[in-house]
Order: sequence, then structure tokens, then C-alpha cells
Amino acid sequence: MYKSIWSTKNIRYYLLAGGISRLGDVLSGMAFLFLAYDLTESSLHTTIMAIAETLPYLLFGLIGGVVADWLPKKKLLIYLDLLRIPLVLSIVFLYYVDALTYVYLLIVSFLIQSIGCFFNPAHRSVLPAITEEEERTSANSWNDSLTRGVTVLTPFLTVWLLNSFGTIHLFTIDALTYAVSALFLTKIHWKENDAPTGIKSVKALFSAILEFAVWAKNQATIKNLFIFTFLTVFFNTWVWQVGLLLALTEISSESEALYSMLQGVFGGVVILTNLILPYFIKTMTLRIYLIGAAIWGAGIAYYGALFEISHFFIGVAIVGIGLPIAGLARVYLLQTLVPENKLGRAFSTNAVLLYFSNTISLATYGLLVSFISIQTLMLGSGLLILFISAGPLLFQTVKLSKFRRGFPVHLFK
Repeated sequence: MYKSIWSTKNIRYYLLAGGISRLGDVLSGMAFLFLAYDLTESSLHTTIMAIAETLPYLLFGLIGGVVADWLPKKKLLIYLDLLRIPLVLSIVFLYYVDALTYVYLLIVSFLIQSIGCFFNPAHRSVLPAITEEEERTSANSWNDSLTRGVTVLTPFLTVWLLNSFGTIHLFTIDALTYAVSALFLTKIHWKENDAPTGIKSVKALFSAILEFAVWAKNQATIKNLFIFTFLTVFFNTWVWQVGLLLALTEISSESEALYSMLQGVFGGVVILTNLILPYFIKTMTLRIYLIGAAIWGAGIAYYGALFEISHFFIGVAIVGIGLPIAGLARVYLLQTLVPENKLGRAFSTNAVLLYFSNTISLATYGLLVSFISIQTLMLGSGLLILFISAGPLLFQTVKLSKFRRGFPVHLFK
């Protein structure tokens, strides 16, 4: 199965372009933070740099989806990759002439991430055009496994690069990955639908965003998918990104090492789940998304309830099974149920919801942790994710059993 997917030229070059581009994104993301601290020695300025890497998605995410639907995707992706190269290399040049400032670094970081707002939805919406429906689960699995593998291996690569060449050359490698990505994209060929005609104005742009919102509101599965995604990510973000590290700090003096080990276990389980899943499931549904989310929530509830190091490893492994099931189902549903001329807006809306949910989760839990214990927040969050996802499944089962010959239930339409 995977051999046939990889042997398809379009899919192979698509996956390689996405994987190499992701490698560059992760390297430069860390490099911006490292260099910001080296220049300022300020945790505040480093935090502002981190915000500069996420803020563009809240500002331009929806606009990027419209542009991805309007313009020829292949040309757009190649031009955006090429545009990022001089921006990144300018940092290297200014560093060597001793003219690099924190403000310039901040501006380039913001610009790079803003370009990503246009690149990512366009890139995501290409895969349905170069695959058959029965290939998408396997292709998405390949894509997610490569992305996850890059994320897991990048810290080791970063340590080697830092020791061998220094922080600044993380940007050099990043520029190289954009060039290679653009080269791979030139080798992908498919027939694109004609872009919408008419003058592209600011008014037309916001009309297109509103048009998609109205359309999505009337699509039961898409609407419910967005709602469930927003809620599960809200209850997950803080307990996973911050709470887990703080919990380990409470119970061990080697919290950072343990946290890294847990991330490694998580990444390994996610990759394994991604690779195995397509052998058992060919067609994804909202029900499968909810099953994955329920497993995900059960893992968080498990290590929140038992709150011991050994159980953290078990709970993280459970999350590593549930999260990719939900993630693959979400991507498959968007690729399958959304028309090609709306795919860019669908993926950009999904991204904006994720970033917005992440942001308010970090802010809300940051306040709650001052008077509620980490264990309570973990357990409560896991149970809420479990309730949000398992509740509709149980409701649907009861309704189908009770009204098998009666009224239809539209939750999973």
C-alpha cells in the first residue's frame, strides 16, 4: 500500500516538498528564539519573538485561505518558497557584517510566518487534486508521519548543527530547504480548476471569507468538526504544552529530561499509529474523529488521575494513539467534503481555529493554575475531552437504537 503511494510521482514529490519545508520551519523557529535571546538576553523579548511566530496566523490565516482558492496553487507555492529564501539569508548576511538587530529579526520572523499563512492552506489543498479518494488516508498518513518524524528528529539535528556551525547557520539550512521544496514542487503536475474571475478587491476578499462561513454553517459534518476541534484543542493545549512539564517539575528533579523522553515516546507512537491505521481504515468519518478524540482525552485523564512518572508514559502513549486518529480524520473529511474551490479557506479556517484555541487555552489555564492544582486541571481537561467526544457517540448510538425506523439523526451526516 505505502509502496504504491510512494511510487506515484506526484505524491512522492508532494511529500518530499512538505517534509523538507517542515524541517526548515522547525529549525528556523528555534533559531529565531535562540538568536533573540543571544541579542537581548531578555526572556520578555524572547517571548515577544514567540508571539511574532503565532500572531500572523490569527491576523492573516483566513485571508491566506482565500488567496489559496483564488490563485494557481503550484505557482503560488513555488513563488512563496522562493520569496522566503532572501528573507532568511538576509539575517545571515547582517549577522556577519555585525548589523543584525532584534527589531529586524522580529520583522523577518513576522514576515516568514505571514508567508506561511498563504503557503500552508495552498499546500494542504493540493493533495486531494493529486490523489484518488481511496488513496487519501494512506497519503495523509505518509504526510503526517514525515512531519512528525521531522519534528522528533529535529532536536537531535539542531544540537549537531549548533555544535558544528552555530545558531546562525540554522537559517542557512532553512533557506536551502525552501530551495529544495520549490524544486520538488516544480515536478508535481495536475490540472487546476480555473480561478474565480472578476476583480479581486478587499471587499471581494472578505466576501469570500463570509461566503465560506455561510457554506460551512450549512454543512453539518464540517460545522461539527470545527466545533469539536476547537473544544478538544482548548482543553488539550495547556495541559500538554505547559502542564505536563510543570507536573514533572513537581514530582522529579529531572523534569526536562523526562519531558524530552515523553515527547520522544509520543512521537514514536504517533508515527506507528499513522503507519498502521490505513491498513484498517480506508474511509474516515466524523465518528472516527470522535473515537480518536475520546482515546486522546482518556490518555490525559489517565495520567492526570494517577499522576506518577510511570503512568505519564502510559498516558502519553494513549494520547499518541488518539491524537493522530482524530488528526487524520479531520484532514480527510476536509479534503473529501469541501469543494476544491473552497479547500484553501477550509484549511485556513481550521488553522485559525487551532491557533485561537491554543491562545485562549494558554491564557485561561495560566490564570486557573494559580488557584487550581495541575493534577486537577489535567484530570478535568481529560474528562471534558472524553465527555465532548464520547457523549455524541453514545447519544447517536441510543438514538439509532431507539428510532431505527423513525426520524433520522443528522449529527454524523
